[in-house]
Amino acid sequence: MPTILSVAEAVPEFEIKQERAVDFARELFSDSFKDIERLLKAFQNGQIEKRHIVKEIDWYKEDRSFAEKNNAYIESAVTLGMQAIVNCIENETFLTRKIDCDEIDAIFYISTTGMATPSIEARIMNLLPFREHTKRIPIWGLGCAGGAAGLSRAFEYCTAFPDALVLVLSVELCSLTFQRNDYSKSNLIGTSLFADGVACALICGNEVNIDELSAKKTSPAIIDTQSTLMPDSLDVMGWDIRDQGLFVVFSRDIPSIIGEWLKPNVSKFLTQNRLELAEIDHFIAHPGGKKVIDAYIKSLGIPPSMTDISLDVLKQYGNMSSATILYVLRRFMELGSDAGTYGLCTALGPGFSSELLLLKWG
Repeated sequence: MPTILSVAEAVPEFEIKQERAVDFARELFSDSFKDIERLLKAFQNGQIEKRHIVKEIDWYKEDRSFAEKNNAYIESAVTLGMQAIVNCIENETFLTRKIDCDEIDAIFYISTTGMATPSIEARIMNLLPFREHTKRIPIWGLGCAGGAAGLSRAFEYCTAFPDALVLVLSVELCSLTFQRNDYSKSNLIGTSLFADGVACALICGNEVNIDELSAKKTSPAIIDTQSTLMPDSLDVMGWDIRDQGLFVVFSRDIPSIIGEWLKPNVSKFLTQNRLELAEIDHFIAHPGGKKVIDAYIKSLGIPPSMTDISLDVLKQYGNMSSATILYVLRRFMELGSDAGTYGLCTALGPGFSSELLLLKWG
């Protein structure tokens, strides 16, 4: 089956401690919320310790046009996207040799936080030596589910073309969507959670000689995937697009929705693959927030320790939308696993939707 060979990140330059984020939010929102101090507890309760953003924090205190923010997105997406690709295909932790750009058959570009036509991967292909016939598949609008969906689409591509090497590049610059004049609770909660992150994964088909490329004793193969859309749930998560840009839509009901909806999806998916949840060794979850992680534990009845890596990524990087699950996946792959062990990737996004992948180390 198609196998994930390497994952790498490109971390944005500016680090912001959560205490500084609290001060930033208090300064901007205190006149709009009488109970601002109570609401600011969300910053501590989320257990995020620091995050990374592409501009210094004072940049976000000024009014910025949609065009200015989107131009900043394009510039940073190209720079950080290139870095993530190079880090992925030259990653000595996972690869025995450098993979040349001209060996790559297709690039899946994943994002929901900025727009560009030509898309970002086309701009990168003018700067790195990819073949002119490399296929480009930009995917926009899947939000937090996008990283898992990108891996799923790469799985399907490599199933169809088993000798292929494919990149999944996720670039999410959530900070550049920040609306300083949006005094909604959704924006306040979003400000407590979201961050910028970029990551890239390398996937190969089963006719590629993995033994000649992989530096690890075992690597996760993708066995199966499942995409699910919840009917009539368009208002749960997403963007409200206005003249000033992208305004976050973020329902407070997301944890309870997960509690009711996720387990039937997971159970059906595993049953189709003749597995039970108890046979899953690694839970590779997109950490949408501390409440989302708690909802995973409660809904699926899994030990809290199975979410330790997801929680650590949340603490160190915040919610980076689609890129976050690749950060989590990299850490599982670095730790390694015995042949025959199973992993379940899960991410939830706008739609309301879920993406599931079944992995098996071999």
